[in-house]
Order: sequence, then structure tokens, then C-alpha cells
Amino acid sequence: MSRFSETLDRLAATIEDRKGASPESSYTAKLLADGVERAAKKLGEEAVEVVISAVQKDKDGLAAESADLMYHFLVVLAASGVTLDEVASWLESREGRSGLEEKAWRKRSET
Repeated sequence: MSRFSETLDRLAATIEDRKGASPESSYTAKLLADGVERAAKKLGEEAVEVVISAVQKDKDGLAAESADLMYHFLVVLAASGVTLDEVASWLESREGRSGLEEKAWRKRSET
């Protein structure tokens, strides 16, 4: 297992633990208590900051903002009741298929 995946697993577990914490004592608990809409808004803000860092070629900023993005992504998943295993299942279903094939498959599925 990579360092990144181990870190994500620990962070996801911490976020799950914070579901029962007081919003006054935990930022994560506050985000979860405020609902998926608030968590999703924060995720969008962090995504914009990632884009800005990437465009500015700010390597350290990109790494830091990406960490924020991943944290807020995991909070949105937790607030929505979606597990990392469910996300992994979707990623696995796309393995071995080019991105262009995947997009064409999704378009056919939507119609």
C-alpha cells in the first residue's frame, strides 16, 4: 500500500470518528453537522484553489491545496454516506478502458 493510500485511509477513519464529536470542538464535526451542501461548497472552493496553484506552477501551494481538497472530498463522501470502497469500485470498473471509451460509454448509458 502506498503512503498516500494509507494516509487517505487514516484520514477517512478520523472523519468517520468525528461524526459523533461536538461541532464546537471539531471542524470536521462542524462541517458534517452543517450538511452536505456546506461540505460540497468547501470542496468546490478548494478545487478552485488547486487549479490556481497549478496554473501558477506553485508546486508547494499545489501540494498544500491538494491536501485540503482531499480532506474536503472525504468529508463530502462521509456526509453523503459514500465509502472509499464504493469510489474504488467505480475506478476499478473503468480500468483497462481509455478515457475516450469511458466517456462514450457514459453518454450511451445516459440516453
